Amino acid sequence: MRPQDGDYVAIRRAAAEAEELGVDILFNWDHFFPLGKVREGKHFECWTMLGAWAESTSRVEIGALVSCNSYRNPDLLADMARTVDHISNGRLILGIGAGFKERDYVEYGYEFGTVGSRLADLADALSRIERRLAVLNPLPMRKIPVLIGGSGEQKTLRLVARHADIWHTFTEGEALAHKTAILEQHCAELGRDPADIERSTFVDGKPEGRGDALRALGITLFVIGSSGPDYDLSELRDWLAWRDAENTAPGDALSPTPARTGR
Repeated sequence: MRPQDGDYVAIRRAAAEAEELGVDILFNWDHFFPLGKVREGKHFECWTMLGAWAESTSRVEIGALVSCNSYRNPDLLADMARTVDHISNGRLILGIGAGFKERDYVEYGYEFGTVGSRLADLADALSRIERRLAVLNPLPMRKIPVLIGGSGEQKTLRLVARHADIWHTFTEGEALAHKTAILEQHCAELGRDPADIERSTFVDGKPEGRGDALRALGITLFVIGSSGPDYDLSELRDWLAWRDAENTAPGDALSPTPARTGR
């Protein structure tokens, strides 16, 4: 649920409808301005909205896809995540990434740095977040799942192998197969079972064919994006119907993990 180009009342209505339709996860994102061609439209802040969703929803998991590591002290972010986790009764997913949108950094006074410096900061932050979550009082209601977005082979995927419960990738086809092999190599070096890491990607259009191809490559979390002002849920309905058919199909040896949908 992209928090751009619409009023919050429309976002809240769409979130409620998506939950009623049966979506598994509601995601927003952590930017300060709209993405896309129209850069001056309406936009809302990520974590304030997650706190509101924690109260206004009752079943779906919620999270950012993804929260930018640069915008908040990691110990503070851990405390925010723990608090939203409690407000939601244990439904938060902590999505996090190194950040990339220079305009957000410049206009809000953050140091943009380089790709390398931002990834180094993310690596340090992930360890700090884990340490802080382990000592907060009260503790989170569950082991908060960590989602890391990105596909850099040497640094990002190694962070995924070390820290993530969910990997969100922007690749598919042969590129996805290649990135998956790299992730599995990092997991082997770190003693991690790659099957413990759920695979996620954005999808659009009709699910027939594309959904099956992605699932064959290990994707089980299919994220459908939508922006304001109207938040059209028609694509979501199509993917939900496909998900339900996939999850009830007999003899699915290809991917025993149920398919899930995010919005």
